[in-house]
Amino acid sequence: MEPRISLITLGVADMAKSRAFYENLGWQPDRQSNSDVTFFQAGGMILGLYGRAALAADAGVPDSTSGFSGIALAYNGRDKAEVDAVLAEAVAAGGSLVKAAENVFWGGYSGYFADPDGHLWAVAWNPSFPIASDGTITLSQ
Repeated sequence: MEPRISLITLGVADMAKSRAFYENLGWQPDRQSNSDVTFFQAGGMILGLYGRAALAADAGVPDSTSGFSGIALAYNGRDKAEVDAVLAEAVAAGGSLVKAAENVFWGGYSGYFADPDGHLWAVAWNPSFPIASDGTITLSQ
């Protein structure tokens, strides 16, 4: 298996509400999106929104209650000011602030927001992860 992620799919309770949240953040849905699924280009990968119950059924697992799922998506900013701005933008778009940004033990600055379905997003500035002009981030080799 090649070390890459092609697509992340989030199970959502209300497609219209979730789609509107990401559109309010400036994300553009792909033309293949419809009332059952929404796709957003996210750099070199795709973020998908799909009905939570349908996603659980597709995987053959029960649809459990929401709460901490042991996963967080992440957005790395170029500086501390961008972290603060992205957190504020997420709240203005309909998300909720989970943890205000603060200086953290590993030398960076980070906070968290949740989308309308409670999916966590870490927003961080990490001085060890420079971001290229095209938005890509690469680990040092």
